[in-house]
This record gives sequence, structure tokens and C-alpha cells, in this order.
Amino acid sequence: MPITSLRPDRPPRVGRVAAALIGLALAWAAQPAAAQGRLEAQYEATLSGIPVGRGAWNIDIQDDVFSAAASGGTIGLLKSFTGGSGTGASQGRVVNGALVATNYQASTSTGKKTEEIRITLDKGNVKESAILPEPPVDADRIPVTEAHRKGVYDPMTASLLRVPGTGEVLSPEACHTGAAVFDGRMRYDLKLDFKRMETVKAEKGYHGPVVVCAVYFAPVAGYIPDRPVIKYLSAQRNIEIAFAPVAGTRILVPFWMKVPTPIGPALLEATSFITTPQPPRVAKTQ
Repeated sequence: MPITSLRPDRPPRVGRVAAALIGLALAWAAQPAAAQGRLEAQYEATLSGIPVGRGAWNIDIQDDVFSAAASGGTIGLLKSFTGGSGTGASQGRVVNGALVATNYQASTSTGKKTEEIRITLDKGNVKESAILPEPPVDADRIPVTEAHRKGVYDPMTASLLRVPGTGEVLSPEACHTGAAVFDGRMRYDLKLDFKRMETVKAEKGYHGPVVVCAVYFAPVAGYIPDRPVIKYLSAQRNIEIAFAPVAGTRILVPFWMKVPTPIGPALLEATSFITTPQPPRVAKTQ
């Protein structure tokens, strides 16, 4: 299960629906960053308690640049029916504390088919984007216009939720946000609302509080309205995601995500969540 892929435009097979829903975990509001830190995390996805996927996520935030990369694949019974894997990565600059992506790449493989997505951005505006191989034109798909490509985040950069100000990072205010996302095919909006505070404990690494937010998905362009997955995601009001902090920063990232499905609950949860602050780099002197 590629944990970086949101693909609600595809037919609603059970495994594909679960993967698409779980993939929402990596598409949130990216806002200005603060300080420097690293995250190395491992995740497991389950459907009705049965393991169906595993993934890894690495984030590195420096004083002037940042990078984020994820990889994952299906396991167990799901792999027998809809075996797949994927990778995704985003790189960019830190400008006045803000994460400004310049490049995004993603690759997914299912059976004998492989697809690559590439996006180049400039200050939140899409300069170039491509899907390889180029998909066939579908007359039922709502077209993406140039206006839809402005003021957006790529899915990977959008996975970094920043809490502004100088107060407590884990607070209800962290959920009072949203994001406009372009993934190379679709343009959609995500909105968060506060639900509650909890405490989590990974098998390795983080043990502490998380803020739990409700998640709402709204398609804008690049999708086929009659697709059942689109209708299902748009109607959902019970998707929840728990955010944990990256040490040394005001950045929060998903620790777990819970999604109801027609065949039982889907869960994406960190099994290892190791995060460390990074000291500022000392300027070189002659």
C-alpha cells in the first residue's frame, strides 16, 4: 500500500478503497515551519484488524531546505489480490520559515502497470506536471484549469501540519486549518476540525500526547463525479487522524488514521516514530 497515494478517481475495489482512504493521512495543510528536526517512522495498515500494508516515512527539516520521502506496499492477503507498491518525495526551500516545495515525484506499481507523477512548483503555483505514461482522456472528468494549479500544495509537502505562534504545539487550534492540494491528476480541498486529545505509544520511539482531528474531503477538479469512491469520500464525516510532533519544530505529522469502510475499520498507525531535533548549522568563517 503506497502511503503517499490518494487515488479516489479509480474504481472502488475493496483494497483500492482502503488504500485511497488511508492515503488521506498524507495530505494536510502545510504552513510555515520553525526550527529544525528529523523524523524516521514506520507504519502499518490494517483492515478489520488484518494487516494489509506497511510503509516508511522520513522527513528532514533544515534551516534553509527540507525533504520528505515515503514508501510502502501491500502485504498479506491484500497483496495476493491487489499487490502494489509506491514511493513519493518532495523537496524544497525554507523561506522565512515557510516550507516552499519546488519538486514532487511519485511512483506507483500495481501488477504489470507502473505510473509516475512529476510536479514542479514555484511559490505554490504549478509550473509543470506530468503523468507517465500519459492517461487517456476521459470526457466525464472535470478538467483542471490553470486557476486550479495556483496556490496549492503537493501531497507530500501538504502532509506537514504546522502550528503557528509560540504557544502549545499540541492544542485544539492545531486542527483549525485546511489545504488546497494538487496531486498531478486531481485538485481537492481538505479541512480539519478538532475532536479530542489522546496519548499514544509507538512500539519504538514516541510516547506522548497527540491531537485528534476530523478530516473532510472535497473534490474540486480532475475527478469523475459518478465514481463511487469520490462519493464515498465526500460523504464521510467519521474519518479521524491523530497528529504527533516532530521534535525541535512546530510541525505535526500523522501518527494514526482511522477510516470506516463497508467491510470494517481501516487503520494506519505508526509502529516506530523516532524524531529528533537538529542543532542549527554554524556559518562557516574564513
